[in-house]
Amino acid sequence: MAKRRNRRARIQRRAENMPKTYAGRRRFVLMLFVIAMAALLAQAVKRQIFEKDFLQSEGADRYLDKVVVAAHRGAITDRNGVVLAMSAPVDSIGANPRILRPDSEGLPELAKALGMDLDDLRHRLARYSRRHFIYLRRRLPPARASQVLTLAKKRGIRGIQVRREYRRYYPDGEIFAHVVGFTNIDDRGQEGLELAFDQELAGAPGLKRVLRDGHHHVVADVESLRMPRPGRDLVLSLDQRIQYVAYRELKSAVRKNSARSGSVVVLNPRTGEILAMVNQPGYNPNGNRSSRGGRLLNRAVAQVFEPGSTMKPLVISTALDMGLVSVDSHIDTRPGFIKIGRYEVKDHHPLGVVDLTTIIQKSSNVGAAKIALSVPKEHLYRYLSRFGLGRVTGISYPGEVSGRLRPPARWAHIDHATIAYGYSISVTPLQLAQAYSVIAADGVRRKLTLLRRDRPPLGKRVLKTATARAVRRMMEAVVRPGGTAPLAAVPGYRVAGKTGTARKLGAGGYEEHHYVALFVGMVPASDPRLVAVVVIDDPRGKVYYGGLVAGPVFSRIMDESLRLLNIPPDDLKPRQAVRLARLERER
Repeated sequence: MAKRRNRRARIQRRAENMPKTYAGRRRFVLMLFVIAMAALLAQAVKRQIFEKDFLQSEGADRYLDKVVVAAHRGAITDRNGVVLAMSAPVDSIGANPRILRPDSEGLPELAKALGMDLDDLRHRLARYSRRHFIYLRRRLPPARASQVLTLAKKRGIRGIQVRREYRRYYPDGEIFAHVVGFTNIDDRGQEGLELAFDQELAGAPGLKRVLRDGHHHVVADVESLRMPRPGRDLVLSLDQRIQYVAYRELKSAVRKNSARSGSVVVLNPRTGEILAMVNQPGYNPNGNRSSRGGRLLNRAVAQVFEPGSTMKPLVISTALDMGLVSVDSHIDTRPGFIKIGRYEVKDHHPLGVVDLTTIIQKSSNVGAAKIALSVPKEHLYRYLSRFGLGRVTGISYPGEVSGRLRPPARWAHIDHATIAYGYSISVTPLQLAQAYSVIAADGVRRKLTLLRRDRPPLGKRVLKTATARAVRRMMEAVVRPGGTAPLAAVPGYRVAGKTGTARKLGAGGYEEHHYVALFVGMVPASDPRLVAVVVIDDPRGKVYYGGLVAGPVFSRIMDESLRLLNIPPDDLKPRQAVRLARLERER
């Protein structure tokens, strides 16, 4: 006890002898510690209670991430369910350049497995060295992507990642390329119906939350935030069988006649559905999509031309419908030409006084021009516009052009006449098919479509029923002996059609020895089920007339298409009818 008392006494004496300034310092330091502890306690309360949610979210951002889940793109099929475009799952290989460096070991083996040049791979890693993710190779088959991942694991190559995507495939390749189009590497529509209906086909991508490690690798899926919505399937009006026949025959004709290009359109006049649309030259949407030479261009809707004599039935229909001529009318074409100002309209051979059927059968420019001049310009313009000329058809196809039909106020007197045989006006193959579908459908124009219809639309009346049927009967003479296109005839069927051979317009005017050969027709003529337009641009073979170049193509396409659709003949000879009846009984 005495020791303790002595010790306290010494401490007390030492404190009494301590300078006052030292005691002040001690209290000041003690106060600083108290203030620091209070500040730390306040910050701890603030962060743990008041800022907890914010800090937790900031921390989660370091290891939680949101990843987009690709949606399956809708398929495109023909009217019978045949797949024309579909998406298959593929894997894309990526890397984290902060981990996979240009000097990493195993890089040569990785480049070989990816099918990449080693120097390109190193350059890419160096260029994007600050990023967490870059693509190395897109859209590999899953089996090959698995081989790359196995190699990376075996060789200890760190930083490799894989992402599931989809790749578009087109089973029929070039046959449907111009209509269906194609997608880019991100599966977005770039041409054709893939572009026109991209939003419907693409659907909506999903979203999920994932857990990443310190190297930004996905460790695990945490939760699904939004399920992907698959794209809508698209059912086209096209018939794969007819499309193939048209493609085969057009390609053969373009080669045979050394032509620059060609187009074929086949449609159903009862419903307005387009059954086939092909062009040459073509391209393979699964491979090289080079646009050199305009290969990507859908000429059926995007290339205009002067339609030549295929305009004559439309002009005669107008005059008939207005009552300016009748089916029994005769036109004096003597002496084989007429003068209009300083211009001359002439026929290949003088025809004399002829009826309307002969004007169409022999393709008389003089007769058609005289009829056109009898129709007031405003009325002729209105009828041609009702046929669908000078305006887009409304099929919602990207790049469709309207052609050219100038207002009548801008027509010169010679334009009024030359329109009758297809000059001073320009159309697309699809517009021409639509115009002839009016005659085929007893005077009603229905809106065209590339999508399958379950029921036909009402349509708008352009011609009287009697007018359309009368013109069809006149057009049948074109494919008979003595007409301009006997090679367009289809055995067993009545065919109504019209040829056209138009000179091409160049920079210096109409060019010599350069033509557009056309044939437009409908079968069976008694009750048309198919309308087809065949355009052969700049044939450079021995012949260039529409009846000789385009007519045979029409005949072969229609002959096979009618059989595929099981459309009964309407022009059987007695012996053919007996044979057909026998075959039906045997079935």
